[in-house]
Amino acid sequence: MSVPPWFTNRLLQFQRAIAVALVIAQGGIAVTGSIVRVTGSGLGCPTWPQCVAGSLTPVAHPEIGPLHQWVEFGNRTLTGVVGIIAGLIVLAAWLGRPRRRRVLLLALVQLGGVALQAVIGGITVLTGLLWWTVSVHFLVSMGLVWLAVLLHRSLAEGDEPAEPLLPKALLHLQVVQAVVLGFLLLAGTFVTAAGPHAGDADTPRLSLPVDALAQVHADLLFLFLGMLTALGFAVRAFSTDTVLRRRFWILVGVVLSQGALGMVQYWTGVPEVLVSLHVLGAGATVVATAGLWVASRSRGPVPPEVAPATHDHVEALADQPA
Repeated sequence: MSVPPWFTNRLLQFQRAIAVALVIAQGGIAVTGSIVRVTGSGLGCPTWPQCVAGSLTPVAHPEIGPLHQWVEFGNRTLTGVVGIIAGLIVLAAWLGRPRRRRVLLLALVQLGGVALQAVIGGITVLTGLLWWTVSVHFLVSMGLVWLAVLLHRSLAEGDEPAEPLLPKALLHLQVVQAVVLGFLLLAGTFVTAAGPHAGDADTPRLSLPVDALAQVHADLLFLFLGMLTALGFAVRAFSTDTVLRRRFWILVGVVLSQGALGMVQYWTGVPEVLVSLHVLGAGATVVATAGLWVASRSRGPVPPEVAPATHDHVEALADQPA
């Protein structure tokens, strides 16, 4: 089976734009998941993969309001949208010539991640929104956001081994910082699990004091900020790269905004809209941290043979088996 030339041409032409869309979609589905939770719609579709027994879509139900059904169904539908975007980026990586192993691998991870998230989402529903399944669901999303940033970067760089643009000690600091970010996100899921927004009124909560969990979450944020401050002084001392410096200040702005939002959220009793904004900020923090990570390393320029698709190039691709 051959691939139509017009399709291949457009796919390769917009490959980086599709990768940007994937970053947004992977982060966006976490935000819509938070909307499901704060509206109490987590069991709006009480079964999986169907919404209700006998139907993939919402139908009138005596015990479930239509709003809850459509909010949950909308989140499930968005998973399909993310899957389509991931499928397109895999297809583009497969059709590209030369076929770049790292790009294809990162694309396949995204597609596999969407499938994994669908399964985790199903387990979350079938177990009645157990708090730890919700935490895993969110953390996997944040991991996929990070890898989507790496995928987008891979399209604009070469295939050489990564060369540090900063002293190795600073790259090690970034590794530790990424670990701290992981624990920061994990602590955030614990705060949510013990807080008032369960996703459903009958869902059991994590039996730990919210105040203590919020303090741990805040302490990890201060640790992250301290490491970021140290990294900033080092970047100023050892690098004149404007991209690297800009990425650093973007991360500083995102983290400070997220911290301020978290404090307002805590002081105002965790209003629903701020929960979703905080999830959006978590995704932005992951994107900004990953952006600084890739800006601190170089894999060389894009190979010269990886050129924008020409008519002859597209014709040759179109004649190959799909």
